[in-house]
Amino acid sequence: MSTPPPLFDTALIRMRLRRARRIGYADFLLARALDDLGDRLGAVLRDFPHALDLGTPLPDAASWLRASGRAGEVCRLAPVPEPAVPGVALAVGDAEALPFAGARFDLAVSLLALQHANDLPGALIQIRRALRPDGLFVGCLLGGRSLTELRQVLAEAESEVEGGISPRVAPFAEVRDLGGLLQRAGFALPVTDVETVPVRYADPFGLMRDLRAMGLTNALRERRGRLRRDTLMRAAALYAARYADPDGRVRATFEVIWVSGWVPHESQQKPLAPGSARARLADALGTQERRS
Repeated sequence: MSTPPPLFDTALIRMRLRRARRIGYADFLLARALDDLGDRLGAVLRDFPHALDLGTPLPDAASWLRASGRAGEVCRLAPVPEPAVPGVALAVGDAEALPFAGARFDLAVSLLALQHANDLPGALIQIRRALRPDGLFVGCLLGGRSLTELRQVLAEAESEVEGGISPRVAPFAEVRDLGGLLQRAGFALPVTDVETVPVRYADPFGLMRDLRAMGLTNALRERRGRLRRDTLMRAAALYAARYADPDGRVRATFEVIWVSGWVPHESQQKPLAPGSARARLADALGTQERRS
């Protein structure tokens, strides 16, 4: 069976992330994700002797793990070269080709990185293999409803001005698929949930500047050249007409999907065998059982 061609230009993604960090990374989504990570790990009543920060755009997650006292040894796999963080072992690499021995970590976290994986199922399998039995993976990535407003107006403007459309906003994963991917990768007790983050801007160009400052501009391998100015201006006009609030500011939607799963271990909860229940559901609900 042939391997499908890569969807994303990985080298271009890294180049744009380096540029974003150089000009000043727009970290509002990452800061929110880091707060959520603290809440999610706060519900886990254990510490993690060996923790991995996998591909998070900035070293914030690794620094937080180190400062939290929840992790002993912290390792960061950075997507691009960066200064070392005190107390954190640093490597530079690709989330789809982990340079670690199997069963090394007790915890792996990844914030806003895996949406650009060309082989997300394969990346999840590698994460599971890098974790020890009863190890935990917690991550978030942009979901399919992200930037739906921008996607619609770009397609309409390009069709209207240039007589055709091309992909301008990357497709993102759907929450309904990710639980199954975690199970296929070998994770037990998989959980997925969604947070929708609305962000308001003075105009559509503010959104575009932030996307550039997050390294999230178009990195599809099959992309066309730069957007023509007249197409861009038409898209901005459509955006302002359709998605402006009464005060004139425009809305943009970011969908953040959280995923978590455990590497199987004998101590974990197991589903009961069919027919092993000791109480009738009808009794618990106070209803009369009807047999078909």
